[in-house]
Amino acid sequence: QVQLVESGGGLVQAGGSLRLSCAASGRAFRNYAMGWFRQAPGKEREFVAAISWSGGGRYYADSVKGRFTISRDNAKNTVYLQMNSLKPEDTAVYYCAASPMGVGARYDYWGQGTQVTVSS
Repeated sequence: QVQLVESGGGLVQAGGSLRLSCAASGRAFRNYAMGWFRQAPGKEREFVAAISWSGGGRYYADSVKGRFTISRDNAKNTVYLQMNSLKPEDTAVYYCAASPMGVGARYDYWGQGTQVTVSS
C-alpha cells in the first residue's frame, strides 16, 4: 500500500505559478505510475497529468499542456506538478494518485488533496 500526501497549494493571481508536491510512503514508490487529477466545485474529477514509473513517459490534459510539467524524484519518493501561467479555471482541489499498472490503468491510491485557487 502507498500513502500519499500533497502540499504546495494556495492562492495565486492569474499568470502566476505554483509547484505541488506529493510525498509517498509505503511500498516501493518507483514501481508506480503517478498522476495528478483535479476537481473543481460542481464538476467531475478530471485528469491533469501523469508520469510513468521511470519518468520517461509524461502525459497531459490538453487544457494544461505547455503550462504544467509533471516530474518525479524516485530517490525522494516524490512527484511534482509545476504549474505556470495559471488561469482562474485552474482553480480546484488537486489530488495525486498512484497506479501499480501504468499511467493508463486504474489509480488505486489517492492523497487527500490540496486546494489551488487562482484569482483573476
